[in-house]
Amino acid sequence: MNEQDEIRSIMKMVPHRYPFLLVDRVIECEPGQSITALKNVTVNEPFFTGHFPGHPVMPGVLILEALAQAGLILGMRTVDAEDGTIVYFAGIDKARFKRQVIPGDQLLLKLEIVSTKRRLWRFDAEAWVGDELACRAQMMAIPGSPADAEAV
Repeated sequence: MNEQDEIRSIMKMVPHRYPFLLVDRVIECEPGQSITALKNVTVNEPFFTGHFPGHPVMPGVLILEALAQAGLILGMRTVDAEDGTIVYFAGIDKARFKRQVIPGDQLLLKLEIVSTKRRLWRFDAEAWVGDELACRAQMMAIPGSPADAEAV
């Protein structure tokens, strides 16, 4: 799949758009098991102007959001997304930040489904820069329909 087809595929699954679409490419995906995705961090990211001006650091919450979006893609590739299913972020535990992420870094997003109980998926999630762990968390997601969101 070429780069343009890849981003179109991502945009079909992830409802976010610039500046909140944080997954640039899926490197590997084993539906029902794991995903490895990529986020290129550039100095042109809009959050750098206000987050530690003069010393740009990617906000930790956006690293977690990038991981959640990779989990969404894994979930959408696991279920039959053609039937209108959407995967919703349901929770996060034990988030830890190990390294600052700065312009020029490339975040390697790795998620593995560790359990699926009663429609609730649990993931182990890690974000890496090169061979250094930047962030680790346990995340949860639940598949649902757009009608589920309207009921909230």
